[in-house]
Amino acid sequence: MGCRCLVTPRGVLLDPLSEHGESTHMTLLVDFLCRFSFGLAFGLCITPATLVPSGFFRVNTLVLLGLTTFAALLSSTLGLFANTWLLSVAAIVAWIGSVLWYADRRLSGLMCCGGAATLCAAATALTGESTVAQIGVRILSGCLIGFTVNAMLLGHWYLNAPGMRVDVLRRSIDQTLFVWGLLSFLVVAMAIWQFGAIEDRSDSVSTNIFRAVTVATSGVDGGLDSTGLALFWLRWLAGLIGLPILLLMSRMTLDIPNTQSATGILYVACLAVILGELTAQLLGMTVKVESPVTQPAQQKIWSESTA
Repeated sequence: MGCRCLVTPRGVLLDPLSEHGESTHMTLLVDFLCRFSFGLAFGLCITPATLVPSGFFRVNTLVLLGLTTFAALLSSTLGLFANTWLLSVAAIVAWIGSVLWYADRRLSGLMCCGGAATLCAAATALTGESTVAQIGVRILSGCLIGFTVNAMLLGHWYLNAPGMRVDVLRRSIDQTLFVWGLLSFLVVAMAIWQFGAIEDRSDSVSTNIFRAVTVATSGVDGGLDSTGLALFWLRWLAGLIGLPILLLMSRMTLDIPNTQSATGILYVACLAVILGELTAQLLGMTVKVESPVTQPAQQKIWSESTA
């Protein structure tokens, strides 16, 4: 199944509301769930099991079980058989992990988290374009979502374990900031590379810079309509600029220390990262190719991106 592209005098526009629009939206949801599942499982792997109660891991492996099961069901509906099998096995591994964490088998439980993370990473790589840069963006995007949610859930766990060390949450926030730095660096590097690859220099420098940043943000070379422009700024303001500010605010709150206030800020950070990463996915659907005749490869990618 594919998603229809609309040919207009201004170019080609991917139509999410076509007869296959529902499939397109479900594919985006599968992509997001794969990223989320991978990031959450990886976040559990690097959370110090000697300093955090096993109940935290047990609850979050059950959350991982729900995410992977939902993603597997959607993948089966869309005919993504490789993703279906990978995510189904990941769900089984997550369930086994929850049982092991209930029995306080920490090493075995961490191995299950690592296995689930590996399977979800493979599913994430298979969902979307297979270029190295785009796979890297999806993997880092998943880490950013999962690490942010993991930090928020960890902060919430201080209500159950008030004696837990504060530096555990501080370390989790630092890890999230590190992943944000890697993702931002990759986006900026892609923008610089795209700017250098522009052959037509007839436009102004600012126009070419904006075009390069658009390609780095959306993954597609083309122009933005009004909806795409709104998504573009939402992506940058919420996901790439607002998120680190919220994370730093939460980290500074821990210096008081006040874990409840820091967790409240992390709740807002979760909304920012989910909004930012979802808009980044939607941006690829709102880009218009100004010269459809000279860019058949872009049309093929758009029309077959949900095949």
